[in-house]
Amino acid sequence: MPQFESESLVLRSYNLAEADRIVVFFTRDHGIVRGVAKGAKRLKSRFGSTLEPFSNIDLTFFQKDDRELVSIQQVELNRSFFDAASDPEFLNTFSYIADLLMAFMPPHDPSEKAFRMTKACLETPLNGAGDLAAVRLYFELWLLRLGGYLPDWASCGDCGRILDVAETVVLTPDFHLTCAGCRSARHLSPISNIQRELFHSVQKQTPTAFLRIANHNHEAVIDLSSVLRQIISRVVGRDLMTEAGLALRS
Repeated sequence: MPQFESESLVLRSYNLAEADRIVVFFTRDHGIVRGVAKGAKRLKSRFGSTLEPFSNIDLTFFQKDDRELVSIQQVELNRSFFDAASDPEFLNTFSYIADLLMAFMPPHDPSEKAFRMTKACLETPLNGAGDLAAVRLYFELWLLRLGGYLPDWASCGDCGRILDVAETVVLTPDFHLTCAGCRSARHLSPISNIQRELFHSVQKQTPTAFLRIANHNHEAVIDLSSVLRQIISRVVGRDLMTEAGLALRS
């Protein structure tokens, strides 16, 4: 039975039997991994508080070829987010992010970029609901991009012409942009220049740098996130943000 080690983020945990837990990790080297932590519910568990949601850990586990659940052998805590997770808004936001990861990432399919992006979002200093909304937008857009679902907003989806920064555009039913010359009755949703600027800024900035831009454009952040949520809902077949209990305009 081979043994593996990987830096990991704790996403979820579930009760199993009387003393054990099933834990879902996002690992740097193996993608989404689900494992059994034997005795994790006991007061004197060897895992202690290392399996708290969103903890950054070094994970050691064994895996049998014929079993989906791995056997968790050792967990070493690198960084805990226990205090931050006591804030309901933080908890809801990163629970939503965990749901997105589990919906988009196939088990045992590593993505170094997705791991680094998730870790960067988690470690970004946050100050209130506005920052959390901006981090949600950042994560949504990057996850769509890494998954190959992000539309190209640099050019008109109908004629292919590169769009000018200041020109008027609208959103098509397939979430592409179209210019005024190609606009028809089926194109109903306007997209502001600020939303377009945020769309492109996310792809060029770190989460911390993006927050400085987003702080001055909260309304546009919420509106753009709403568009991305529609794409996500179409991809996964349900609205994960609503399931997480997040206020739509927080």
